[in-house]
Amino acid sequence: MAGPFDRLFGNTPFDLNRDGKIDACETAFINDTFYEDTHGISSGSYDDEDGDVIDELEMAGLDRDDLEFMDEDERRSAIEDAGLDPDDFDDEF
Repeated sequence: MAGPFDRLFGNTPFDLNRDGKIDACETAFINDTFYEDTHGISSGSYDDEDGDVIDELEMAGLDRDDLEFMDEDERRSAIEDAGLDPDDFDDEF
């Protein structure tokens, strides 16, 4: 049974595993590539003020609230341990 994306995107670069059918993962890739959510952002968790910083910290496994309660040395150490440059976040806390 052919799905709606099979007719549109079959035998194209979107058929990532080259099986002639567009499966769920490939459909998600197509949706992320061509369509946006209602906020105009295709993926990720963003805040209006400093979304990039929050997203980068979350991706590194750090919680912004926990970092705010740490003293400066602990915060710098935690950010360094996560593989980020603490100087990039000096004005955030």
